[in-house]
Amino acid sequence: MPREFPRTRRVGEQIQRELASLLHEEIKDPRLGMVSISGVTVSRDLAHAKVYVSVLGDEAAVTASLRVLNNAAGFLRRRLGQQMRIRAVPRLHFHYDQSIEEGARMDALINTAISSSTKKDNTE
Repeated sequence: MPREFPRTRRVGEQIQRELASLLHEEIKDPRLGMVSISGVTVSRDLAHAKVYVSVLGDEAAVTASLRVLNNAAGFLRRRLGQQMRIRAVPRLHFHYDQSIEEGARMDALINTAISSSTKKDNTE
């Protein structure tokens, strides 16, 4: 795996901060649910940025929110260009971050395993 370059990490962190405030202040679409930006990875050449978002709600809310975000990507990129001090702003690609759901699922599995283990110990 190639090592991460500090510039791409810094640009990704700045994009994450700026996008969070832009989503809160600028995007007024009612289809956009409770969205938080969980991470941004920027390509080495700073041409593309994958923006990982988590959405509160069911699968329909996730789909609607991603559709709104991907449709607003050009507007958000232009606003980022006005606020950031970099020559070229990367194209934004929004993706759903499943890590929160995966963590909750793993936590439930661990709790189930622990409770079944203690039940076995109590019956013996």
